[in-house]
Amino acid sequence: MTSLTATTRDKKTKLELLRKQGFLPGVLYGEDIKNVSVKVAEKELEKTLKDAGETSIIGLEIDGKKTDVLIHQIAKDPVSGKIIHVDFFHPSSKKKIEAEIELVFEGESEVVKSGGGILIKELKEVKVRGLAKDLPKDLIVDISVLKTLEDRVLVKDLPLPSGIEVFGHRDEDIVAHVAMPREEKEMKAPEQPIEGEAVAEATTDEGKEEKE
Repeated sequence: MTSLTATTRDKKTKLELLRKQGFLPGVLYGEDIKNVSVKVAEKELEKTLKDAGETSIIGLEIDGKKTDVLIHQIAKDPVSGKIIHVDFFHPSSKKKIEAEIELVFEGESEVVKSGGGILIKELKEVKVRGLAKDLPKDLIVDISVLKTLEDRVLVKDLPLPSGIEVFGHRDEDIVAHVAMPREEKEMKAPEQPIEGEAVAEATTDEGKEEKE
């Protein structure tokens, strides 16, 4: 389990000063926990996010006491995109929670590699339900199974950990497939005469019949 160190924060401390010192303000809340204002080192939080993501349980150590938490919500500056606040949520060990899990596409499709098609990702994340301790950081989608234009990766094919279920999507919903390149589609599409040209051709044919 990834760990992160935090300390209790004096609410009287100005947040701008805190950030200039390399710390980020945050709050811990959740099951059987009274809200606690905390501060964490910005660089340590960024490393934790990279290692564990937002859906994996981490051990948050506050003043020597460790609590299992999820990085529940992150606020970012709308201009710079930098993190300015973080919420840590202590989940119940018995109640299921919902989360959005990122899909990571790995492997190589033969039909894409040969230039016979392009990979289409219909879904990039899915909503799942389960105990916090079972939530994965992400879900791997193996695209090497896409060998022809007819092959599909469906929601039911996703490698879900035990105790985790997808909701909001049907089992048969498509996650990824391969489509024909646009150029080939245009080449194979039947040529449709422009409306004006069709009328002109019809008129010409009628004229020929009258002369005969």
